[in-house]
Amino acid sequence: MSEAIQSEQLQHPGEAWNEIVRRPTLEEFSRAFASDVVLAGSVVRRPVVGAVSLWAFFQATRDMYERLGFTHEIGTNARTCLEWEGVFAGKPVAGATIITRDDRGAITSVGLYHRPFDQVVAFAETISRHLGWS
Repeated sequence: MSEAIQSEQLQHPGEAWNEIVRRPTLEEFSRAFASDVVLAGSVVRRPVVGAVSLWAFFQATRDMYERLGFTHEIGTNARTCLEWEGVFAGKPVAGATIITRDDRGAITSVGLYHRPFDQVVAFAETISRHLGWS
């Protein structure tokens, strides 16, 4: 059985990622990431760089979704792809999160992609206001 198939069967989709994102302190959160981690995606104008900035991003998004759940996960030690569905501003939203890791297991990048387009625009405007990027 391949490593990718095994990871999908061993846990609930997104369980490990949720554990990281929900860590209660910046210090605990930061332990999962390389010092130069980068988040890029469809809802940010520019990359979010460093664990401190990622912490701020995920703290801001925590209350933005009315519902969010991971539906599928596949990956290896180096890369995890998560599919998710939820509700933002009363409308359905879905997407994918792609996480890459270095040889030590530290997360080096997060790709965050939303759909449909109207939700991408609405979410981008809201997160920009929350983070003072407007």
